[in-house]
Amino acid sequence: MFFTPLEQFQIISIFSIKLFCFDFSITNLFLIAFSSFLALFFLIKLISYKNNSFYIIPSTWQIIIETICDVVAQLLYDNLNMKGEKFFPFITVLFSYILFNNLIGLIPYSFTITSHLIITFSLSLSVFIGVNIIGYKIHKSDMLSLFIPSNTSFGLALLLVPIEFVSYIFKPISLGVRLFANLMAGHTLLKVIVGFSWSMLMLDDLLFYVHIIPLLVLIILMGLELAVAVIQAYVFTILTCIYLNDSVNLH
Repeated sequence: MFFTPLEQFQIISIFSIKLFCFDFSITNLFLIAFSSFLALFFLIKLISYKNNSFYIIPSTWQIIIETICDVVAQLLYDNLNMKGEKFFPFITVLFSYILFNNLIGLIPYSFTITSHLIITFSLSLSVFIGVNIIGYKIHKSDMLSLFIPSNTSFGLALLLVPIEFVSYIFKPISLGVRLFANLMAGHTLLKVIVGFSWSMLMLDDLLFYVHIIPLLVLIILMGLELAVAVIQAYVFTILTCIYLNDSVNLH
């Protein structure tokens, strides 16, 4: 049993491995992150032929993979048109990885790595750096036009450029914090409801039967958290596509 709602987010060392002054210990965070990667990899392998092609009549698991690919393809086309084809593998892996980690975190006694700011910020910062590298390779110094709206006077530019620059720098922060905050808040609320229900279950009087109410609320919240897990993966992906569009098309 957890003693506090926030204890479920604690990173625990499972196998301690230390080499000189470096710590290579295997933690619960590493195991879940690696498990989500293996789950996605073996899922694709199990539903495909030996020549890596899918079945003509799809199975349930193949429908899930095809749905993910359709969603990502539609997002890229809506934001980048035909230019988004080259980014399809990256966006598909990004969306699938975040989605699998969000869903794995809903399993009892599991661990949600996307509820840690260091993980979500690392993902968002990596996306931000990659987007800027792509934009610089395409447009070179013309990328600076992102900070100066068209037909802007010099006096107004002195005011707008710092504002646009600060807004641009905060993009990876808002992208990572949004995913972290939603997952952490939802899981904390679930733990509070579970603890409250368990405390009422231990009572001997008529309040024992009242614990059914928080259990019903818990079922509703689990459905809500399932929706949040999918929606937040979708939001992270669509914002990544929007940032790519800004760098590729300088909007």
